[in-house]
Amino acid sequence: MDEVSGSELVTGTCEPAFENVRRALEVNLAAGDDVGASAAVMVDGHLVADVWGGHLDEERTRPWERDTIINLWSTTKTMAALSLLLLVDRGDVDVDAPVASYWPEFAAGGKEGVLVRHVLSHTAGLPGWDEPVTPADLYDWERCTTLLADQAPWWEPGTASGYHAVTQAYLVGEIVRRVTGATLGTFFRDELAAPLGADVHIGLDPVHDHRVTSVIPPPRPPRGPRRDPASFQVRVFGNPLILARQSDETAWRRAEIPAANGIGNARSVALVQSVLACGGELRGRRFLSEATCDVVFRQQCDGRDLVIGTPFRHGIGYGLPPAPSGRRCYWGGWGGSLAWIDLDARLCVAFVMNRMLAEGLVDGRAQRIVDASYEALGHEAPPGRPSPLDRSR
Repeated sequence: MDEVSGSELVTGTCEPAFENVRRALEVNLAAGDDVGASAAVMVDGHLVADVWGGHLDEERTRPWERDTIINLWSTTKTMAALSLLLLVDRGDVDVDAPVASYWPEFAAGGKEGVLVRHVLSHTAGLPGWDEPVTPADLYDWERCTTLLADQAPWWEPGTASGYHAVTQAYLVGEIVRRVTGATLGTFFRDELAAPLGADVHIGLDPVHDHRVTSVIPPPRPPRGPRRDPASFQVRVFGNPLILARQSDETAWRRAEIPAANGIGNARSVALVQSVLACGGELRGRRFLSEATCDVVFRQQCDGRDLVIGTPFRHGIGYGLPPAPSGRRCYWGGWGGSLAWIDLDARLCVAFVMNRMLAEGLVDGRAQRIVDASYEALGHEAPPGRPSPLDRSR
C-alpha cells in the first residue's frame, strides 16, 4: 500500500483506489467533527486502507498514533457475537437451543423458553436488571449473572427487541463460560485475537495501558420532558448509570464486559470482523463455515425497539440494515465507533474515534467512511442507514 501523503491531519497507508477513505477521515477532522480517530478497510482479507489522525486530547497537544487503542463501547458486541458463533460452528452451541441447556440456573423466573438466538438478537426480554446495580457491580461477574438468571423476562422472549445494552455481556459471556470453562475475554483472545494478531482486548493486560487514550464524553443533550422512571429506557440506562469517564477506571479496563469494554483500534476491529466478511476463512485458516456465517442473516425481529423506541432489524448477533440489501450487517458503539460487514463484497469497514457524539448508532462520520469504501469498490452505498440509537454502549 502507498503511504498517505499530502495531509497534516491524517497518516497511515492506503491503496490508491481507496484514497477517498483517507479524504473522508480528513474531512471529519478538518470540520472539527472528530478530535482523533482511526479508520480501516479490508477487502477479501487484505488491508486496503489503514489511516489515523488527529489528537488524543481536546487541547490537540498529543497526536493519535498508529498503535493508539481506545474503548469501543458496543462495537465490542461484534467480538462477543463472533466468539459465540465459533462455538455454534463447532457444534457446541445451538442458536435454537434454550439458554438453560447450557446454564441450568437460567431457567428460573419462567425463562425455560429463552433461546440462544434471543440473547444474540436483543429479544430475550432481559435488557436490564430488576435489582439495583451500581456501576462498580459491573466488575462482579457472579453478581451480574446471578441476578439475570433469577429474574423474569420483561416481555415474552422472541416477540420484540429491547436493546440489551449491557446485560448482553453477561448473557453471552456466561454461555461461553459454561460451555468452554473460559471467560469470554480469554476465549476471544485465544481463538480470534491472538491467531489473527489483532490488537483488540476484552479485559486489558496492564502492559497495554500506556497506549490507551481516553474518550471525550458526548455533549449533554438538552433537557427534555422528564422520562417515566418505570419506562424500559430509564430502567436500562439508569440502572446502572454509566458515564463515559468510567472507561478510564483501571477496574473497567481489567474487567470483562463483552458488550461495552473492548479496547482496540479500527485496524484490528476490521481484521477480526473480516472473519465474517470473508465467509469464515481468513489468512489461511477457517474459523467458521459459510453456513454458520449465514446464520447471522436469519432475521429475528423488525420493528420498534422496546427500550430505544426506534425501529430495528436484528439478525443473530448483528444488526441488519433496515432495507434488505444482500448479506450486510453491522453494529456500532456509544459515541460513534462502527464495524460494518458485507459478505457479498467481502468487505469490512471499521471506524474508531475519541470524540463521542450523541447522534445515534451510526453517525455521519462513520457513514462517510463506509460510503467512501463502496465508492472505491465501484459499488453503490447501502440503501438507507441503520436505525439511530441514542445511547449505544
